[in-house]
This record gives sequence, C-alpha cells and structure tokens, in this order.
Amino acid sequence: MSNRPVPIFKTGEATVFASQDQGTDAMPEVVLGAVNGPVGTAFATLMGQTEGHTRLFAIRACNQQVKPATLMVPKVTMKSGKYISLFFGVIQSAVADAVLDSVIEGVIPKDWVNEICLIVNVWLDPGCAAQENPDKKDLYRTNYEATKLAIKRALNDEPSIEELIANRHKIHHEMYDPVTGKSKWE
Repeated sequence: MSNRPVPIFKTGEATVFASQDQGTDAMPEVVLGAVNGPVGTAFATLMGQTEGHTRLFAIRACNQQVKPATLMVPKVTMKSGKYISLFFGVIQSAVADAVLDSVIEGVIPKDWVNEICLIVNVWLDPGCAAQENPDKKDLYRTNYEATKLAIKRALNDEPSIEELIANRHKIHHEMYDPVTGKSKWE
C-alpha cells in the first residue's frame, strides 16, 4: 500500500531523439491525476472523436487495456493509413508498455491504478510515416523511453523550479535560440 496520496494534477514531458533523419523522435506530454478530479474530467471529455485526431486507449494487445487507464491523443492530424497504422500499432504498444512498466517498477504505485488516469499527447513525425520502411523498433524504443521518463518526471515534479531558474540562460529551445535567432539544426 502506498502512503503517497493520489495526485490531483501532475504533468511531465520528455524527448528522446532517434538516430539522425529517422523521424522516430518521441516527445510525449503526460498529464495524470485522480479519476474524480480535473484529469478524470478531461479524460472523459476527450473520449469524443474529431476528424484526424482519433483518441484511443493505450492497450498492450486486444482485450488488454493498460492500467491506469491511459488515453493517447495525437499531436498531429492523421492523414494517411500508414500514419494511423504506426500510431495504432507501434506507438500504442510502446505507450502501454511504458505505463505498465511504470507500475511494475513502482513509479506508479499499484494501489493507484484504478484511482488515476493518464492523458498522453503523442508526437509522430509525418515524415516517419512517409518513409517506405520506417524503423519501427526505434519508434517503439523512443516512445517507450520518453513515456516512462515523462511519467517519472510528472510524479517527481521534475524539473524543479530551482533547476529551471539555474538553466534560464544556459539552455535554449532546440528549435529557436533567442540569442542567435537560429534553430539548433540550422
């Protein structure tokens, strides 16, 4: 039995980069909290579908919905069958396994699995889905690692405000450095 109270609202994010030009980078954002709180309300509200942004439960296999209940929300509009196949297959598997392994490893206490829910915003690079043979193993790896890390960060309130303040002028967004005006990849 966990002596930690069930969280009301926690957030976390993580980025795990793939090898160059694979398009298998993972950048999930996680919100988790009590099913009878704001996260549970958001979870239920998101159950409705919108064209191109199908939400789905994280399942490990048919009839094996992961616990805590986890809703995956795509960050990018799904426009092709290949994109949908990667999202509903490789990425869904990676996210579900990451959630379950977070329980197995004690990051999420077992006695919380019916008391909390997770919403995971998931990135799949459209360029990855456009490839003839995307690296599915790496796509699984990056999404699995990033989801686990985002969950851990959410539950540990990471990064701390002290870390953020210390790095304010040392670390810049990879897509834009306000000092140089450029992207890290330019």
